[in-house]
Amino acid sequence: MPQMAPLSWLNLFMFFIMIFMMFNMMNYFSFTYKSKELNKKKMTKLYTWKW
Repeated sequence: MPQMAPLSWLNLFMFFIMIFMMFNMMNYFSFTYKSKELNKKKMTKLYTWKW
């Protein structure tokens, strides 16, 4: 497409790269893990001795 050459392909490339990077960052930082410390309960073992 030689008729579109004056569009400055470098600016267009940088524009799409920035959109791609922002999309990836939004997906990465919007994901939250469930905290394991909240679900942690104190495990106590009760031993019943038979002798």
